[in-house]
Amino acid sequence: MNLALVYDRVNKFGGAERVLLALHEIWPNAPLYTAFFDKQGASWADDFTVYPSFANAFPFASRRHELYSWLAPFAFESFNFDGYDVVLSVTSAEAKDILTKPEAIHICYCLTPTRYLWSGYYEYKRNPIFSAFLSLFGSTLKRWDLYFSSRPDVYIAISSLVKERIEQYYHREVSAIIHPPVDTETFVPSNSIRPRYLPQEYFLVVARLVPYKRIDLLIRAFNRMRLPLVVIGNGSEASYLHKLAGSTITFIHEKLTDEKLLEYYQHCDAFVFAGEEDFGIAAAEAQSVGKPVIAYRRSGIADIVTEKTGVLFDDQTEKSIIEAVRMFQNKRFDPTECRSRALKFSKHAFKQNMRSFISKTKKSFRL
Repeated sequence: MNLALVYDRVNKFGGAERVLLALHEIWPNAPLYTAFFDKQGASWADDFTVYPSFANAFPFASRRHELYSWLAPFAFESFNFDGYDVVLSVTSAEAKDILTKPEAIHICYCLTPTRYLWSGYYEYKRNPIFSAFLSLFGSTLKRWDLYFSSRPDVYIAISSLVKERIEQYYHREVSAIIHPPVDTETFVPSNSIRPRYLPQEYFLVVARLVPYKRIDLLIRAFNRMRLPLVVIGNGSEASYLHKLAGSTITFIHEKLTDEKLLEYYQHCDAFVFAGEEDFGIAAAEAQSVGKPVIAYRRSGIADIVTEKTGVLFDDQTEKSIIEAVRMFQNKRFDPTECRSRALKFSKHAFKQNMRSFISKTKKSFRL
């Protein structure tokens, strides 16, 4: 199969980049096309053949892509995909905007419809920097994004929630849900003694400290319950969240080694999350080490957690979180059941599902 990969921008490392690495293991010769490429900031891509667009040559574009976000649709339209059987775009923004010829099938692995235009629109409108921009250009950008959303031949969603968003905002049918890969080989249960630097008991959240993750709700709820909560992550809300936090809240902003992060997962009472997550890699990692999860039901995490592996709450309120924690405290969860659930989202499962789906879709496309 002659296949090309397309991704919005190659300049950092996160969940989407793990997807690309897993895809690279399936199709190691597939080149990666992107609007913006920062080689120093994306060392994970050293084994890829990366083709950045013309927009990457603009001053500071590789590291400050947001300065040229208006150019991204034109950047993706400039690529030539002649000779490819399949073009697989991995995107939460503009990579779906590419143009392909009728003989090539364009499959979009959608992480979420462009967040600042759709599901996160009003959240971004509350930000003083984005508010004026969206007031001026939001309607036009929505029309563009809706128009470009018609270009993929096939959509794959990363979760049931993202499937709903694609159908709601883009009015497109989703052919499959294929969950992102979880590193179940690294995130394993432990019978070791709790390291001295860890609290005896604590709940855990691992996330970027940005508004839509709703770490503020967790802090307010745990303040009221006076239960220990460890918050691992950094972001624009760090200062604000510190001001909210009471004496039972502990922040860890520095980048932890994989070994230390694993230990925090392994020895927590439960992983907690209150945001509307697209999927929820961190929650799946917690399940992979055998830990239960307490999370907001209206989230991709609902695809991960069952009543045997955690508690889902219905409202993004302190009261709902407190009730869920109390319910958790009155139940017992089997670590083996949690681990078993996580294995359904392993990298092996992802690769098998993706390879099978694309192979079948390519064959049917040719008929």
